Amino acid sequence: MATQNLRAQTFKALHERAGAFVIPNPWDAGSAKMLAALGFEALATTSAGLAFSLGRPDAQGANSLLDTLDNARTIVLATPLPVAADLENGFDHSPAGCAEAILRAAEVGLVGGSIEDASGHADEPIYAFNHAVERVEAAVAAARSLAFPFMLTARAENLLHGREDLPDTIRRLQAFAEAGADVLYAPGLRTREEILAVVKAVAPKPVNVLMSGGVDLSVAELGELGVKRISVGSALARAAYGAFYRAAEEIRGQGTFAALDQAMPFARINQMFKG
Repeated sequence: MATQNLRAQTFKALHERAGAFVIPNPWDAGSAKMLAALGFEALATTSAGLAFSLGRPDAQGANSLLDTLDNARTIVLATPLPVAADLENGFDHSPAGCAEAILRAAEVGLVGGSIEDASGHADEPIYAFNHAVERVEAAVAAARSLAFPFMLTARAENLLHGREDLPDTIRRLQAFAEAGADVLYAPGLRTREEILAVVKAVAPKPVNVLMSGGVDLSVAELGELGVKRISVGSALARAAYGAFYRAAEEIRGQGTFAALDQAMPFARINQMFKG
């Protein structure tokens, strides 16, 4: 508990200090160790990265809560860094289920986690407003019952599900902030204007922005917009799988091995994992 409390206090402080910080998304213990070696200060799991590592598509229900927590535990144990988890929709439609997900996340050493308002139903992909707020309220209550500060992130998923409705997204984030969420997150923001609108709408609560390709903004520029936390979702996992696939494709298709020259030297990666 002392170690978890220290990680929790460290994580909370990252959200309170000036400027933006990057919280990259490992998908296993090895990628977590590499990110820690590079000097990142906190980590967050990725549901898509986990699904891909298990040979599954990223979709609601692809991973179970047990899958997610088992994976998170290996990442927590890999480094001394604070780790937050992508808890999807809490793996339950009910507020009580969201609360349970938070409590179980804490049991594996996590010091933060996100709950989203995506339902997993194709015909109605986003929970009704009041129900979404009730789910966040329950998650907040669970987080506050813990003996350390658990940073709860509330996610508004409209933009990832074909609902290009920024006003409703902001309305939801504001309600989640009022419900007590520590961090607000609307994956799918694409422009400076959209990001700034969200930051201003929920100020002074910290905002997480997803950078997974297609948005040409640096850490410094996002910080100037008032963003506090920057994650990359499945992008690092996809970058790794992309390099793997291109190398294997060359071997299979051309019978040559030039892409393997780009591999990290064995001695370097082996030494990194000795720590």
